[in-house]
Amino acid sequence: MRAARRWLLILPLLALALVGCGGEEDRRPSVATQSPGVVVGQETVSVVTVEPGQELPTAVFTEVPPMPTATPPAPLAALVNGEYVFLADYERRVAQYEDALLVQGLDPASDEGQVRLAQVRQDVLDSLIDYVLIEQGAPSLGVSLSDEELEAQVEADIAAGGGQAAFDEWLQATGQTREDYKEMLRQSLLSQRVLEVFAAQVPAEIEQVHARHIMADSEEAAQEILALLQEGNDFVALARERSTDLATRENGGDLGWFPRGLVAPELENAAFALQPGQFSGIVVLGEGFHIIQVVEREDARPLSPEMQLDLGLALFDQWLEEQREAAVIERFVSE
Repeated sequence: MRAARRWLLILPLLALALVGCGGEEDRRPSVATQSPGVVVGQETVSVVTVEPGQELPTAVFTEVPPMPTATPPAPLAALVNGEYVFLADYERRVAQYEDALLVQGLDPASDEGQVRLAQVRQDVLDSLIDYVLIEQGAPSLGVSLSDEELEAQVEADIAAGGGQAAFDEWLQATGQTREDYKEMLRQSLLSQRVLEVFAAQVPAEIEQVHARHIMADSEEAAQEILALLQEGNDFVALARERSTDLATRENGGDLGWFPRGLVAPELENAAFALQPGQFSGIVVLGEGFHIIQVVEREDARPLSPEMQLDLGLALFDQWLEEQREAAVIERFVSE
């Protein structure tokens, strides 16, 4: 899981908890959520969605908080550039996510359940570390979130959810405190603001290709398909007959339009090296063997809002990886 995908892990927790306790849609907290993105073969690119009409206040600079004392006040899950990630916070987040998975029907005693729960523990710790890195790096991007802004958003959420009594009932049902909610909301809003910095760097128009592909599960099968294409057989017909990618087989292997930066590098390099009507040799991607054909290409095609967000997220992802590589991180829990 890429770095920016990890911090997205935590954002849907509150909404998942609301679903579990029967909350209504308009009472859900104002945090970002993951939504389906562009599907290319068996790859899905996640998209961050900000509530329609939501305007974020102008960013202001704040002072960098002082380094913590040498002796932590409570057991730690991790230490990130000297900043604490408390074990209690980690365990609470893990429990919230595990509860959400159980509500969805996960069997914790099954092999699949054990694997997923182990992955949750790793992803939660990674996401909490990423949140610290986002907070530490935000001032260099001109991004911050004041206590007054955060408190105002909490009060707005309480009002939108039916008032203090309803909010208290929701906190009790989800096993949280007001401070827990504030912290999750703070992380979400600050992350949204950092993401918006990178989303603003994405142009409205960019070079794109419209491509299709045929996937085979072995190199031998891919060689047979390639030979048929070289003999003049129709690409779409072969995709419908021979492709093992169930997501695109029925529509002739159509991948739609995409720019650079949203699909696997192997697929991207092959597609952007072709002119309309041309097809590639065999491209190995994961455990699949692919043949790519470009249908159309444009030097400056408008990006959809979803693709603009995807490309912004890709830039954010790169920045966050750089923060991780430069950071001094110690982990104190087994994943």
